[in-house]
Amino acid sequence: MSNNNYNLVVQNTESTVVAEYSPHNGKRPETYQSEADLENAFIKQLKSQAYEYVNINCEDDLIKNLRKQLEKLNDFKFSDNEWDQFFKTELANKNQSIAEKTKTIQEDYIKILNLDSGNTKNIYLLKKDNIHSNFLQVINQYATDEGKYKNRYDVTVLVNGLPLVHIELKKRGVAIKEAFNQINRYQRDSFWAGNGLYEYIQIFVISNGTHTKYYSNTTRSEHLKEAKNETKKNGKRTSNSFEFTSWWADSKNKPITDLVDFTKTFFAKHTILNILTKYCVFTTDKQLLVMRPYQIVATEKILNKIEVSTNYKQLGTVKAGGYIWHTTGSGKTLTSFKTAQLVSKLPFIDKVLFVVDRKDLDYQTMKEYDKFEKGAANSNTSTAILKKQLEDKNSKIIITTIQKLDRFIKRNKGHTIFDGHVVLIFDECHRSQFGDMHLGITKAFNKYHLFGFTGTPIFAVNSSSGGRVDLKTTEQAFGDKLHTYTIVDAIADKNVLPFKVDYISTLKEAENIEDKKVSTIDREAALSAPVRLNNIVKYILEHFDQKTKRNVSYKLKERRLRGFNSIFAVSSIDMAKKYYTEFKEQLNDLPSDKKLKVATIYSFGANEEEIDGIIDENSEETSGLDASSRDFLENAIKDYNKMFGTSYDTSSDKFQNYYKDVSERVKNREIDILIVVNMFLTGFDATTLNTLFVDKNLRLHGLLQAYSRTNRILNSIKTFGNIVCFRNLEKATNESISLFGDKEACGIVLLKTYQEYYNGYEKDGKEIKGYKSLVEELQDKFSIGERILGEQNQKDFIKLYGSILRVKNILNTFDEFIGNEILSERDVQDYHSLYIDLYNEFRKNDTEKENINDDIVFEMELIKQIEINIDYILKLIKKYHEKNTKDKEILLDINKAIDSSVELRNKKDLIHQFIESINKNSNLDEDWQKFVEKKKIEELEKIINEENLNHDETCKFIKNSFRDGNIQTTGTAITKIFPPVSRFSKTGERTKKREIIIEKLTRFFERFFDISKF
Repeated sequence: MSNNNYNLVVQNTESTVVAEYSPHNGKRPETYQSEADLENAFIKQLKSQAYEYVNINCEDDLIKNLRKQLEKLNDFKFSDNEWDQFFKTELANKNQSIAEKTKTIQEDYIKILNLDSGNTKNIYLLKKDNIHSNFLQVINQYATDEGKYKNRYDVTVLVNGLPLVHIELKKRGVAIKEAFNQINRYQRDSFWAGNGLYEYIQIFVISNGTHTKYYSNTTRSEHLKEAKNETKKNGKRTSNSFEFTSWWADSKNKPITDLVDFTKTFFAKHTILNILTKYCVFTTDKQLLVMRPYQIVATEKILNKIEVSTNYKQLGTVKAGGYIWHTTGSGKTLTSFKTAQLVSKLPFIDKVLFVVDRKDLDYQTMKEYDKFEKGAANSNTSTAILKKQLEDKNSKIIITTIQKLDRFIKRNKGHTIFDGHVVLIFDECHRSQFGDMHLGITKAFNKYHLFGFTGTPIFAVNSSSGGRVDLKTTEQAFGDKLHTYTIVDAIADKNVLPFKVDYISTLKEAENIEDKKVSTIDREAALSAPVRLNNIVKYILEHFDQKTKRNVSYKLKERRLRGFNSIFAVSSIDMAKKYYTEFKEQLNDLPSDKKLKVATIYSFGANEEEIDGIIDENSEETSGLDASSRDFLENAIKDYNKMFGTSYDTSSDKFQNYYKDVSERVKNREIDILIVVNMFLTGFDATTLNTLFVDKNLRLHGLLQAYSRTNRILNSIKTFGNIVCFRNLEKATNESISLFGDKEACGIVLLKTYQEYYNGYEKDGKEIKGYKSLVEELQDKFSIGERILGEQNQKDFIKLYGSILRVKNILNTFDEFIGNEILSERDVQDYHSLYIDLYNEFRKNDTEKENINDDIVFEMELIKQIEINIDYILKLIKKYHEKNTKDKEILLDINKAIDSSVELRNKKDLIHQFIESINKNSNLDEDWQKFVEKKKIEELEKIINEENLNHDETCKFIKNSFRDGNIQTTGTAITKIFPPVSRFSKTGERTKKREIIIEKLTRFFERFFDISKF
């Protein structure tokens, strides 16, 4: 390229992601760059890439430009009446939420216009079939004063006049997270204002010049919704927090972080338009997923392979296909199905068969597949439906299991589909696909392309000794490797978590014995010795809360939960039975509040040697089990039925449903420990799962697959996957990580040691302070009880205490940390209180002045994980009551506990009023509930009277909000409670009134939701 600052090494003009890049080695600018300088340089770069700069600073001009751009795109002139009607009903409909506007851009982008003549006309908002027909413009410093506060936005990219990409910039040296927080403030305060056109934004870009990231609109809107409803859920972030922002990169996974480099690649016209029109996925949960660069590269590599191999007449051979190596947890299913969707649109392709293993096709996955193409997943129900769909010319994508496809092939020899131009995409290249089924498929179809996705390829070194010689490795079965994204890449990009591996010794001699094919009776006896099993179960129960962080509170599917859950992988069905029995016995002796929900599942697996330690088990039936194992499982399922009110057993149909139910309950964190032999150790995703206990010899791909059940991103509290090994798997762990990462991978994939986190370590020649020295600095600089004077000192405290919170979050899972915390519980409460005070102070200032403190990042999610709840306060009040309300020290404890809690501060006056109302005859639990109900009615009546709300509709709205767990700010329900105000008020009176009412009702909801029933 001609620009002096950036050189492309290789570029394919059709590729969305640049093949390889190399920043220019010329002299970097040395002068200070302000935020305004950064913004001007960014706009200048976009203009050089043929974006049209337009001077638009208000909504009237934005609307005029939108009309002009849509007229140009559609080669049509609106009459004023037609435009007014089209704009109000299709583009600025007050009842449409962000999700509905996203659906418009992603799916419903062709609108019907009613012409003055009485006819109708299609109006395109985007041209997706020819992306270069769309017009790109850039605006900056767009201002609005119709929101909660006046706001001025940095830079926005308009596509055909609609704001679809927004860029928020911070000067170099400021944390990039603050740009994320700034966008949150805009969403809270003003994106919805006026006609809400800024709610059409699909992608956000945040940058401080040095680092640049992007993310989807629903990541931001859901993050805001969660922040608004924190009283209810206190932290389950799914994909809506800063952790889910993405880096841009080249096809070799090298991040492109500098804003200049990012602009030249991500904002290249064909790239941004491809991302907006082809590489976004709008899910059934109304979440917009923007694909990451490695996912886009993989998709385009397959599309290219299909084109080239078709032209070179290589159909029906491995040269027509290939495989994608994308590490477990990096979003392979999304990539593979998006690929299937795009392949199905190629005019010369007759059918796309998306092949999954039966055990991976759960209800949620089927729902997603069905969203892509209605009825596509129906073929999973029977071979007859698969046959019908294969014969239907309108069914372009068919999702099926390898088992049903194999059955169809055997029963339908000579079927016409076998001569069709077919693409087969395997969502996960399991070993089971390398055998007879694989051979049957490749023999039956004549003109096929075969593609596989895998997180752990089979190479010669980790292939099994049995089976066909010509189908040993992934390459032999599927063809060339088309793209790679390893666990090292994924951890570096923060798309999956690293592992913390503990090796717990319980019986050294037995654990260090190699698991050879010819094992000795002595060794087996030692490993299954009752005393060893007793010790392991005792260890798990004693350390369970610590390992799974049961002090963390969050919401999942409208349920309040604490902490994460676990899988326990054991070496055999016999060991599963023994462990399950041992857990039952030890749990019997525990008080009810300490009892854990333990379940087990296993079935017959072909008893053949597997190099990785995992055998494929059949999730559909248990007929292969011996009588003793089946009887034991039957009784374990009876325990499960009693625990959850279900009615499963080991019969074929009911066992399949038991498998699905177990899967769902682990995902919902209803099961605490699931004991397995092989099941659930591959292909199973549950974000709430953070711990794998292992008493089983795992190796190579089996080991990494099993470990990877724990490393899905959830939020800032879940910082790693916890692996607790009761056998010495250190050598096997290092071998596996070296094979699927590289020889240096262990330093990235595995967490550092306790000593390093506690005492500090060196990284790239720089000293990283440990917990001990950070706490010593805290105690030295900021003594408890002393005010912190001056803004800079306050910022220093926030930064230092945030560092302590982050390292303590990791140290809490180390056994050695117990007793070495340095700070007492009272100290932590006091520092927490100070931190929250400063958080509230800085946040208040943010809304009151334009000069926002953009160099502060608060770790509020980590503050909330050590949460005091109302039950704890009521216990202290009972204690105060028992001491005849005389012990002032308890009152001090109550105040300190409230002040250290984000959730209880808005209830402080309620708690104090209640304490003043109690006497020696009070029944605290009953009186508290009566007191809360009385106060709640009083305060709601006050809001209704102050704001002149519709009484009955407001009571109904609040009742539904308490039922649903949040205040619904869109839709018709909330409009029914408002007093009459002119919709067309020039001053924006209606909008401002609406926000005042929503703010008051939200405060009311947050104050009473978790302490009362409605």
